[in-house]
Amino acid sequence: MQEPTRPERKPLQHTSLQARVAEELRQMIISGELPPRSSLSEMALSETFGVSRTPIREALKQLQIEGLVEVRPRVGTFVAVPSRREITELFQMKELLEGAAARLLAFRGSVPEVERLERNMRDADEAVRAGDTERYARLVHDFHDLIVVGADNSKLEAHYRTLMNQLAYARLVRASLARPGRLNESDHEHHRVLDLIHAKDGDGAERVMREHVRRSHQALMAEMDERQQGT
Repeated sequence: MQEPTRPERKPLQHTSLQARVAEELRQMIISGELPPRSSLSEMALSETFGVSRTPIREALKQLQIEGLVEVRPRVGTFVAVPSRREITELFQMKELLEGAAARLLAFRGSVPEVERLERNMRDADEAVRAGDTERYARLVHDFHDLIVVGADNSKLEAHYRTLMNQLAYARLVRASLARPGRLNESDHEHHRVLDLIHAKDGDGAERVMREHVRRSHQALMAEMDERQQGT
């Protein structure tokens, strides 16, 4: 009996293309290359990426689910602008996840992520002394990422990745660091967290990490209010 012919795996190729487009668009939004309220034309994006409109359309649907893209019927598709409530709720989740991560990392002792955090802090101190906010913002992202990875909890990390995409955090952290004195405050708070991780004080590391996230949120909201009043 002749075996049935196996179907071609074109859907997988399409899925892979869609995933690549979604990831590139995601990073463009998170980095601020595509700022909030930017119009996202399927035709223009199709030309930019050199692909048909189908993977573009599917990628935009995925980013809409993630909260990065807003679709307005009969108007168009745009980079989403999170509401104050959404930002507050996301920061509340960030506080819980990063606090738990700092606690778990503290209990793990001397692991590679702790050494990498030490190097991160040395670089961050240099950036603060030089007043290099852009470099410090990148190091902030790495600091928080290392703590989450160092927690060695795949479920926590997965939720964190989704959250960070929804926050477009790279864009927000630059706004929070624009507050007078926030650069030095943030650096000092990071040092406190790392000191408690070194001391294997899980309770303390969690408490201080949560305080740090709350202060970042407060600085961000204050900066947003000031910018809104200035417009």
